[in-house]
Amino acid sequence: MRADAVIIGGGVTGVSIAYHLAAAGVRDLVLVERDELASGSTSKAAGGVRAQFSDELNIQLGARSLEAFGRFQEEIGHDIGLHRVGYLFLLSRPEEVASFEAGVRLQNSLGVPSRLITPKEARKLSPLISTDGLLAAAFSPDDGHCTPEAVVHGYASAARALGVRILRHTEATGIERQGTAVTAVSTTLGRIATDTVICAAGPWSRAVGAMAGVQLPVVPLRRQIAVTQPVPGLRPDLPMTIDFTTSLYFHAEGPGLLLGMSDPDEQPGFATDPHDRWIPRLVAAMQQRAPALLDLRRTGTWAGLYEITPDHNALIGEAASVSRFLYATGFSGHGFLQGPAVGEVIRDLYLGRVPFVDVSPLSADRFAADAPRPEANLV
Repeated sequence: MRADAVIIGGGVTGVSIAYHLAAAGVRDLVLVERDELASGSTSKAAGGVRAQFSDELNIQLGARSLEAFGRFQEEIGHDIGLHRVGYLFLLSRPEEVASFEAGVRLQNSLGVPSRLITPKEARKLSPLISTDGLLAAAFSPDDGHCTPEAVVHGYASAARALGVRILRHTEATGIERQGTAVTAVSTTLGRIATDTVICAAGPWSRAVGAMAGVQLPVVPLRRQIAVTQPVPGLRPDLPMTIDFTTSLYFHAEGPGLLLGMSDPDEQPGFATDPHDRWIPRLVAAMQQRAPALLDLRRTGTWAGLYEITPDHNALIGEAASVSRFLYATGFSGHGFLQGPAVGEVIRDLYLGRVPFVDVSPLSADRFAADAPRPEANLV
């Protein structure tokens, strides 16, 4: 088998890249996914989409993706369950307020309609919260949430229609090189001759990079999500609500809620079995910020993997040491929401075009150069 490019990874990043390349006229593309499409981190994501970030690049990638999600049904032909209900960040510390004030100014300068609001206004938007100790909140009405699997299958369907070969249950097992040039990808289905590899393997990207001799500093970290019983009187426009101090978040999921938070005791690794060790911290966060949630019975729990980099920002670019090894990974929790824009960027890097945003500061080489680029608005 031969391909102009082999994309490794069938989550939102991989299928977005495949679609955008094919739509630009690149026909001989193969995407390999070792399991089912969206079976990795994408299907476990909370589905939030936003442009409220502290880093200018993330704001631009988020805003560009929001535009794409908004026209997804018209352009791709799939309903992705998009709810533009906004993101509401609850702020309890003076330093958080100062950080978000600066963030809102930057976001506004880039066209994002975010604003700081009072605790009273926040509770009007999200009635399940308590305002005790709350100093302010940040809200952007353009943000929201949608269904990750629907986005993946929409892009995959559109990519197939444009000639992309998507090989499920096919694992990349090696990358062949002659000198610095990629020559082939070995898979469980056979060898694919190619001069270009695009790594979109999420938490497994470090191993894919190593096959080509490229360092991608990504580590997997388990994150858990729970869903609740139906909530009487739940308003359909409830925003994605995030207590920034504790990282507790929730949004409407059908008649109930989807909720989660980070666990500082979690250790890096590929385990995705749910556990209850995070529950005491979750309960404490609810007691403090949303005591109404304590009465809700959990009806389901699952775990997925974040792909964490040292500065919690993405790795996007093309390797300097290996010809035609491109990568888009390490999103540290915001990969799903940036998927559409990242597909555009990798398309342009592959074609030698100038992307709509300069992603060179997100090169994997930034750590060797001691030039990290931290993102503060983490969930």
